[in-house]
Amino acid sequence: MLKVVRAKFHGIRVTDADLNYHGSITLDPEHCDMVGIYPMEYVDVWNKNSGARISTYVITGKAGSRCCVLNGAASRTCQVGDELIVCASEYCETGRLYDLKPRILTFLPDNHVDQVLQYDVYKSEQRAYDFRIVDADKNTLEDCHTYANVDVFAIQEELKELGWRDDQIDAFCDAHFNL
Repeated sequence: MLKVVRAKFHGIRVTDADLNYHGSITLDPEHCDMVGIYPMEYVDVWNKNSGARISTYVITGKAGSRCCVLNGAASRTCQVGDELIVCASEYCETGRLYDLKPRILTFLPDNHVDQVLQYDVYKSEQRAYDFRIVDADKNTLEDCHTYANVDVFAIQEELKELGWRDDQIDAFCDAHFNL
């Protein structure tokens, strides 16, 4: 049996840390529903800023809050604003890899969902088990993108402060970002 990725949040930002709460990670249930992460499920949490790696269980917070709160001992592993990877896993036989289609959410700095991706294991001409990442909605490879530490909403606000009209800002973002 292999331990494999079943669902993942990539780049979600810590919104709070509560040392005195029972240990866990509190996540927005709307985000959890999008990938199939369940309350009480154990997840691995990897802090991209510090390198800390922990395992804890999920509890859900307020729907629509975009929260990501580390509780109890887990709160010692992060700072508000740190980028995390939260990964749920499962065990499967090698032959089932073709059937698994884990969903991955990527996040903007304010924890709005940027992309819904899917991992795909397939048989290619080169190898029996090859790997690709696809846009889950469009089922295409070319629409996948990464904006490392680009706060699109902050850019939009700054352009507004400079006197740009909404239609100009939209045109600029359409030309330079795949939103």
